[in-house]
Amino acid sequence: MPAAHGSPSTPRILVLSTNSVSDPGVDLAGSAHMDYSVTVRVIALPCSSGINPRWVIHALDRGFDGVFIAADGGDCSRVPNCTERTSKLVTQAQELMRAKGYAPARVRTAALCSVCSEPFVSHMRKFGKELSELPPTATPGG
Repeated sequence: MPAAHGSPSTPRILVLSTNSVSDPGVDLAGSAHMDYSVTVRVIALPCSSGINPRWVIHALDRGFDGVFIAADGGDCSRVPNCTERTSKLVTQAQELMRAKGYAPARVRTAALCSVCSEPFVSHMRKFGKELSELPPTATPGG
């Protein structure tokens, strides 16, 4: 069974990254052996605006301490209003989080480009620190 959210151990972060825009930057951070937590897990998706807000809840229910959406931003070639759509889904996720007793600060988004390895590592460190400072939230059902 996963530990309670906000435990003193290193926070588990799920990164939802995009195939053609942010994921190459995430991969570059790994191939350059940049230092970020081994508890970060990355799932690549076609576009950040296609994320279902319930996926954030699912990740938290499964023991992740936070979800980071590495958004396409203005670089998205799939939909012209990607930034607005991604922002709306984050707001929807935060509403679902409040309803389940999760702190909305457990989801974060930032636009990352294909060469943004250093910003990615910086975001992971900062988000991990902020997650570790949040009050513990009992894992649902636990």
